[in-house]
Amino acid sequence: MTGRTAGFRSGTMWTAALTACAALALSACGSTKDGTGPASGGKAGKVGVILPLLTSPFWQAYNGYVPKMAAEEGVDTLKTVNSNSDPAQQITDINNQLNQGVRGLVVAPLDSAAIAAGLAQAERKGVPVVAVDVAPEKGKVAMIVRANNVAYGEKACDYLGGTVKKGKVVQIMGDLASVNGRERSEAFRACVGKKYPELKVLEVPAKWESDTAAAKLGTLLNANPDIKGIYMQAGGVYLAPTLQTLKSKGMLKKTGENGHITIVSNDGIPQEFAAIRAGQIDATVSQPADAYAKYALQYIKGAMAGEAFKPGATDHGSTIVRLPNGLLEDQLPAPLVTKQNVDDPALWGNTAK
Repeated sequence: MTGRTAGFRSGTMWTAALTACAALALSACGSTKDGTGPASGGKAGKVGVILPLLTSPFWQAYNGYVPKMAAEEGVDTLKTVNSNSDPAQQITDINNQLNQGVRGLVVAPLDSAAIAAGLAQAERKGVPVVAVDVAPEKGKVAMIVRANNVAYGEKACDYLGGTVKKGKVVQIMGDLASVNGRERSEAFRACVGKKYPELKVLEVPAKWESDTAAAKLGTLLNANPDIKGIYMQAGGVYLAPTLQTLKSKGMLKKTGENGHITIVSNDGIPQEFAAIRAGQIDATVSQPADAYAKYALQYIKGAMAGEAFKPGATDHGSTIVRLPNGLLEDQLPAPLVTKQNVDDPALWGNTAK
């Protein structure tokens, strides 16, 4: 998820409620495939693309890449649908797309567990699904197109560990109902504990919400004015509130100035690049919005044609791995961006409109 402003509820009760609700919808649809998907011939057809939200610059960029990449890949997509940070709405959106007769779905899940209800509905309809950015915990998908989120946390850890070396650092976490938030948080925490024992990690659980990040970071800074580093798990939603909070407290110092707080982020949006150039933040991990759109559409086109995928190296510089739950994930490259390479024209953040 890689960055989101998801203001949705999480937890076992929430997921159970969604699943139960979806189960009622499923029971009304019968228990056999209705022949609308590739099981009835594997022909090309319309593809539905469901977004998690559009309040993050990252997802705005991805949304902009979808029609461009669809044209390049020869995929006929419907207009993208925005689930607006609501997992229940996302299940409804999936059902609506299936009722419109789509033959394939590209979905960026909001909740790793709750999405299983929508995946079950698609499977019953014989419609293949490609998941983007977030790996479902359960359910069937043809492929997950995602970067290695464990590596996100580790790269942030190594950057802060090598720069700050000693003192307090903060990680502003994503929603732990998402596998992205969990993996980034756990990887950062474990890496610091193993490799940089002189760093003390303070945590801000912000659920991909900008307001929550600002409020909790402000409280943390009041109690810990000696913080030396910050890891933002989603620059798309945390960059602006973090910089504003630091500025309001007189703590926003440029790189090289006395008192500068080293900041590393995730996303690779143009705003982060501008902040790196301005010396406000130091690094970000570029989550490939363009490649997410390109390869998600490429995989759904193949899945609709009955193509099967397997683990191994790809022809686009990534590796397909089999996850513990049996699903396949294409782990796309996500480079670290600093002042040294921020102007690289190959980075999507330098070409996004």
